[in-house]
Amino acid sequence: MVTPDQTGVVSSAMNARTIGSGSETIVLAHGFGTDQTIWDKVVPLLAQHYRVVVFDWPFCGALKQRTMFDPLKYCSFEPFADDVISLMDELEVESSTFIGHSMSAMIGCIASLKRPHLFTRLILLCASPRYLNVEGYEGGFRNSDVEGLLAAIESDYESWVSGFTSIAIDPNDVVSREKFRELLLSMGGDVALPLAKTVFCSDHRDLLEKVEIPCTIVQTSNDMAVPRSVGLYLEKKIKGKSNLEFIDTIGHFPQLTAHLKLVEVIKRALI
Repeated sequence: MVTPDQTGVVSSAMNARTIGSGSETIVLAHGFGTDQTIWDKVVPLLAQHYRVVVFDWPFCGALKQRTMFDPLKYCSFEPFADDVISLMDELEVESSTFIGHSMSAMIGCIASLKRPHLFTRLILLCASPRYLNVEGYEGGFRNSDVEGLLAAIESDYESWVSGFTSIAIDPNDVVSREKFRELLLSMGGDVALPLAKTVFCSDHRDLLEKVEIPCTIVQTSNDMAVPRSVGLYLEKKIKGKSNLEFIDTIGHFPQLTAHLKLVEVIKRALI
């Protein structure tokens, strides 16, 4: 966990940037295998009206000091939630709309339970509380699927990156696929393996009934990682007021493949 033991240390450690100067703050949190540049198409449009905060999680290749990522420390989402709270404290963010993509959606939920006054709304983008199927719940992955994924990361990371990229992003969007592939390669297999275990073996279904912050759940129309049933499950189980919206695009990264539609959804949520 990053601790604010001196002025600016958290912001520096997490490569945090603030763009725009609106009265409302939006915090953008990227997911597994990427970094803050995954938001590059979205940030200029939001910064016209809002103060936008972006940062890098300690697992991404963009960080110069990779010693920050300790897989034993970051073996759950709790330390990530503590990190983003520390960052918001340091930046003197008193309230925000938190937009968490993929794994960061549940991190945002955890953070909202720890410090609810920091969050006025959560936007859960391509979120899943559990990826593994279990009786009465369709997460999208069988145990054998995850076991195969982890084995592939460990045995031949570059080949796994190519294969995963081909199904995670619209095959017709060559530019976005190449960007995601480069980000995954930059993260490295030594980090990807323990992090993938944390993400794909996690189960945060029980915390949903404790989340009282208003939530907008955003899914794509065709996401290999998060089936439609997961969005419906989130909408049903979250305690606070929630609504579910679908963006017509293929893949797990609407901020790359359908950024204009995503910005429209965000702006509607903020009205």
